[in-house]
Amino acid sequence: MERHNNFDLLRLLAALSVIFSHAFLLSENSQDHDPLILLTGGQAILGLVGVFVFFTISGYLISQSFEATASPFGFLAKRAMRIFPGLFACLIICAFIIGPLATSLPAGDYFARQETYLFLLHNAVLDVDYNRLPGVIFWPGNIGGIVNGPLWSLPCEALLYLMLFVLGLCRLLALPVVLLLLAVGVAALWFDTAGTTFGSALWLLGFFAAGMCLYRLRDLGPRLFAPRWAVLALIGLALSIPARLFLAGFPLFGAYLVIYLALNRRLPVVRAARFGDLSFGLYIYGWPVEQCVVYFSGGTAPWWAVFLIAAPATAAIAFLSWHLIEKRCRWRRRAAPRRVLAPAAAD
Repeated sequence: MERHNNFDLLRLLAALSVIFSHAFLLSENSQDHDPLILLTGGQAILGLVGVFVFFTISGYLISQSFEATASPFGFLAKRAMRIFPGLFACLIICAFIIGPLATSLPAGDYFARQETYLFLLHNAVLDVDYNRLPGVIFWPGNIGGIVNGPLWSLPCEALLYLMLFVLGLCRLLALPVVLLLLAVGVAALWFDTAGTTFGSALWLLGFFAAGMCLYRLRDLGPRLFAPRWAVLALIGLALSIPARLFLAGFPLFGAYLVIYLALNRRLPVVRAARFGDLSFGLYIYGWPVEQCVVYFSGGTAPWWAVFLIAAPATAAIAFLSWHLIEKRCRWRRRAAPRRVLAPAAAD
């Protein structure tokens, strides 16, 4: 894929928006002051839109990755190596550094509890409902003991990768199939299927499928990504707010704007990844770092202090995670790209 794009910048901004949004939630035990809650009348928090951006970009780039990888199973290996090494390191830090610092139990009791190791085992296989450590309460409240909330999206992402893999093997990555997936995803948002891992994956399918759809249409180039369509998409997204359709409207309008901004040649390219691809590290470390800020402040830190302390601290950890773990574990096998499995007309 050509490098004249701003995908790295948009992913970085999406990760920071998640940290910013969670600063309100974790410092106030409420989302009432989240800026997007105020803008949309309670329809979505800013961090959730950050997740939408991630999944839209993922649908586009993972479609490209599948076509560019010589072996379908090489594709799966690439996806696994992108998620699991960084995740494993994060879980170890949460269980063996953050947990002992924040637990109310003596160190011996903490390390003797099976829950400490079950946290590692369950989350390592993306069973992310197991999200507490023994004696760890960062602050009083219903989410004060949750160690890493954003991990909820990782099993959804893995399911969507598998979906794309199966469709590709079955030669079903044609545009009509992708449009059907988009319709299913929008319906899931309309009926609010979130609540289980599969339901949440359906809920996020619309954004992923929107990215897939725009990738299949990429050959239209300037005819597809023209300013007039971007203006219409922006108007559509704005009108979805008073209609109480912001969530269902985002895959139709917001996703287009995301890819438009990423690929627009009139915009300057910001080298957001010159220090490394930090977006995944920012996403998975942001919550535990913010919980620590609230914990060590005695629960008194306001949202802005939580964000201003946690954002650079998380960026430093994400930098180390990328250079010491994630980059070293990338799938490096090189081979000639295989033929596209979808019919040519689908492109």
